[in-house]
Amino acid sequence: MSKSVNPGEKARRVLVIKLSALGDFVLALGAMRAIRAAHPKAQLTLLTTPPYEQLAKATGFFQKIETDGRPASMKATRDLLKRIRAQKYDIVYDLQTSGRTANYFKALNMPMRNPPLWSGHASGAAFEHKDAARGDMHSIDRLGDQLKVAGLGPQHVDGTWPPMPDMSFVRRSLGDTPSLLPEYFSIYGPYALIIPGASSHRAAKRWSPDRFAGLASRIAEAGVTPVLIGSKAESDIAQTIKQAEPRTKNLVTRTSLFQIVTLAEKALFAVGNDTGPMHMAALSGCPGVALFATSESDPDKASPRGAAMIICEAPTLDELSVRDVWQAVQMLGVIPGRETVVQS
Repeated sequence: MSKSVNPGEKARRVLVIKLSALGDFVLALGAMRAIRAAHPKAQLTLLTTPPYEQLAKATGFFQKIETDGRPASMKATRDLLKRIRAQKYDIVYDLQTSGRTANYFKALNMPMRNPPLWSGHASGAAFEHKDAARGDMHSIDRLGDQLKVAGLGPQHVDGTWPPMPDMSFVRRSLGDTPSLLPEYFSIYGPYALIIPGASSHRAAKRWSPDRFAGLASRIAEAGVTPVLIGSKAESDIAQTIKQAEPRTKNLVTRTSLFQIVTLAEKALFAVGNDTGPMHMAALSGCPGVALFATSESDPDKASPRGAAMIICEAPTLDELSVRDVWQAVQMLGVIPGRETVVQS
């Protein structure tokens, strides 16, 4: 255990670092909540990147949000480090724990006699997370373990540990504005979310569009509207699915991160690849089926948590048939008028 002492309620300035990606950012929300609770009197600053600014603001955890966490030049990096030094933070929580943020720690320690306390994986940090198995932990468990090393625990949240992310802040922040309702997108009656995207550089994590189309047909035949969500990178995929199954509602590029949350809250279920919006759906209370190519990612370390979730896995996604995934959907027991037993 570290000999350093967490300043707790005495802290006046606290920095949290979380740069990306969407799924990882969402999975860190529980840790952020625990940090906020541990330092109730502190000005809490988040260092992140532009895509997550609005989401971070909506949490209500932070007084300041800075979005230049990945400077594009050496000068910008020097400016960032100079600003961090000038703030004289009582403690820094590195929730990104990357090579970049470890370098930030090293640079901040070189010219300072009294560097801030640091929670992270960087060698020499006051609250260094040294667990040799940290790379094999689920993100939620790893962050919880990291915070325990820094002196945080169940007393800082609701008595459970590790601290679970919670998307209910979206409703608290934005209320029931019309744009957050399914009817805003002309969705009436029961619907399911289909999330066909994944990292643009990890094509093997994407189930094929023709199989998503086949699944959409099964869903539509059950009296449920299949609703596609995703970013611009999924535009062609969504168009292929829509052409093959016209009963699909295509909302790709049309939803904000907030609308993904509120659509998930009211959806019967979600089916998708190993990608950020699947984590958001599960944490919004939406049961689902997550598709994993075990040659690409480990469900034990990356599966969605929150609502009931069935993992469909195979060495490659080509090995998962429409029938496999449809059976998993049926096992959720959420389709109106259908038995919960698996049907052929």
